[in-house]
Amino acid sequence: MKKSILALTILAVTAGNSFVANSEESEAAATKVSATETTAVEAPVERTAETEKQALQLLFDNHFKATLDMSPIYGTYIGLTEYNDKFSAPISKESLAAELALEEDYLAQINNIDESLLSGQDLLSYQIFKRDREMAIKGAKFPSYLIPLNQMYGIHNSFATLGSGESAQPFKTVKDYDNFIKRSQGYVAYMDSVIVSMREGIKQGVVLPKPIVEKILPQLSAHVVKNAKDSVFYGPVNMLADNQDISASDKKKITKKYNDLILKTLAPSYKKFHDFIKNEYLAKARSTVGLSDLPNGKAWYEHQIEVNTTLALTADEIHKFGQEEVARILKEMKQVKETVKFEGDLPAFFEFLKNDEQFYWKTEEEVVKAYTDVKAKIEKSLPDLFEVFPKADYEVKPVEAFRAASSAGASYQSPAPDGSRPGVFYINTHNLKAQPKFLLETLSIHEAAPGHHFQITIQQEVEGLPMFRKFGGYTVFSEGWALYAESLGKEMGMFEDPYQWYGRLSDEQLRAMRLVVDTGLHAFGWTREQAIQYMIDNSSMAESDITAEVERYISIPGQAVSYKIGQREIRSLRNKASRALGQHFDIKKFHTQILIDGALPMPILEQKIDKWIDSQAYLNMEE
Repeated sequence: MKKSILALTILAVTAGNSFVANSEESEAAATKVSATETTAVEAPVERTAETEKQALQLLFDNHFKATLDMSPIYGTYIGLTEYNDKFSAPISKESLAAELALEEDYLAQINNIDESLLSGQDLLSYQIFKRDREMAIKGAKFPSYLIPLNQMYGIHNSFATLGSGESAQPFKTVKDYDNFIKRSQGYVAYMDSVIVSMREGIKQGVVLPKPIVEKILPQLSAHVVKNAKDSVFYGPVNMLADNQDISASDKKKITKKYNDLILKTLAPSYKKFHDFIKNEYLAKARSTVGLSDLPNGKAWYEHQIEVNTTLALTADEIHKFGQEEVARILKEMKQVKETVKFEGDLPAFFEFLKNDEQFYWKTEEEVVKAYTDVKAKIEKSLPDLFEVFPKADYEVKPVEAFRAASSAGASYQSPAPDGSRPGVFYINTHNLKAQPKFLLETLSIHEAAPGHHFQITIQQEVEGLPMFRKFGGYTVFSEGWALYAESLGKEMGMFEDPYQWYGRLSDEQLRAMRLVVDTGLHAFGWTREQAIQYMIDNSSMAESDITAEVERYISIPGQAVSYKIGQREIRSLRNKASRALGQHFDIKKFHTQILIDGALPMPILEQKIDKWIDSQAYLNMEE
C-alpha cells in the first residue's frame, strides 16, 4: 500500500529527524516580534520559540505576497486566480531598485529572528530563506536585465504558451477570457520596456551573441499573423465550442474581442519587437559567446555556478570532473558496442546509431504512444524503491510547434496545485532524428517518474511547507535528482535491452559533456563551433540536437553544470548513509528523506541527511 505523505512525515519526525516536514500549520502572528519592541507602559516582549515561529511565518507570508505582486504570472501557475489578469511591472530603474530593496529589507528581518530558538522545519526554512535573500542581493550587481530573454527562456515564448489555452491560464468563464485580455495589455507594456532595456545593453556592451539573436527571430515572426485563427492565441476561442457554461451571445462577443486582441494588440507587439531585433539589435549582437567576454563576466559566471549548484565550485574543478566522466562513460559505451557485436570502432558505432532507421520513429504519434506505453512499465517497478508517491498524474504531449525548433528534446511542466491539471511530460517531435528510440526509458525516468514528476509534485503536495518552499526550487536539486533517478533504472528492472542501456549512458554522457562545454564556453574562451565539435566527437547525438544544446548553454550560463553536480551529491549522500547504516539502510526511507522536504541547497541537504543517519543509527541501537 502506498503510504501517505502526511503519515510518513509524522513517522520521520518521531524517528528523531528534526528536518522532516511537520504537518501542523502555525498561526500567523498579527505583528512581527522584534527584540526592540517596547511601549511606554509595557515591558519588552520575551522571545520564545513560539514568538520566533510566529514572526518567521509572518515574514514568509509577507515576502511571498510581495513576490507574487512582482511576478503575478507565478501566481497563476500555482493556482491563485486573483493574479490572472495581472502582469509584472515594466523593467525600469525604479522596479529594479524596488526588488533589491525588498530583498535587503527581508534579509534584515530574518537576521532579527533568534535562530537559536528555532528547530525542525522552522530552522530549515530559516536557513533556506536567509540563504536565498543573500544570493538575490549578490546577484543584483550583475546586469541580467540588459539581456532579459533568449531563445530558451523568454516572456515572448512563455506568454504565448500561457495564452494558448493549454497551460495554467484558465479559460472556463467570461471573466477568465477578460482576465487574459487585461493581462495582455501588461505584456505589451512590458515588451516595450524590454526594448528600452536591450537598447541600454547595447550602450553598455552587454548584448546577446549573434547565433542566439538569430534563433529568437522566427519565434517572434510566428506570432505576426494576418488571420487571427492562425495564432496560437486563438486556442482559447477554439475551446468555446465545447464550453457549456458560456452563452452563445457571450461566445460571439469573446470571439470578436480575441480577434481584436490578436490582430490589434498582440501581433503588433510581436512585430514591433521582431523589427527591433532584426533592424537594430542584430547588428549590435556580439561575435563572442562566453559570459566572461562581457564586462565583469568572470565574476558573473562564478556567481551563476553558485546559483545553479548552491556550492562554491570553480570552473576549473567542474571542467576537470567533466573530462573524467566523459572518459569513463566512453569506456562503458565501448562495452555496449562489444555486447551487441558491432564490428568497427566507437565513432563508427556512433554513426550506426545516428543513421540506422531501426533506432528512429517515423511519426509524432509513434513517439507520443511509445512514451505513454513505457509509463505503465516504469510505474510497476516504483514500489520497490519508494514509499511516497505523488497524487497527481502526468500525461505525455508533443512540444507546441511555435517553440519546437529551439526547445529542448524533452521537458516537464508541473501539475496544477489543486489537481485540476496533470503534470505534462513534453517530448519534442520537431526533428525525429533527435529522438532515438534508445532514449525511451532513460528520458521517461528523468522527465516523469521517478524524476521531475516525483520530485516537483511531491514538493507541491507535502503538507506544512511554507509557500516559498512548496513552489520554489534549486536547479542542482531538481536536475540532480532527475539524473540520479536515471541511475536507478537497473534497480527498477529497466535497461535490460543493451540499446536502452546505451541510451542511459548517452544521457549521462550528455550531462558529463555539459560540465566541460559550459565551463569551456564561459570560462575558457571556447567558440560555439569548438563546443559543437567536442560533443560530436564524444557522443552519438544528432548534430542538430547538439547545436541546440550548445546554444542553450550559451544562453543560460551555469545551468547545465547543475545536473551532474547534483547527481554526484545525492549519490554521495546515499553511499554515506549506506556505509553508516549497513544492513539497516533502507533505500525507500532514504528516498523519502531526499524528497519529503522539497528542493534544498546541497549544503543544507547534507546537514539534513547527516541528522537522519544519526537518528537511524540511534533507533537501531535501541532494537
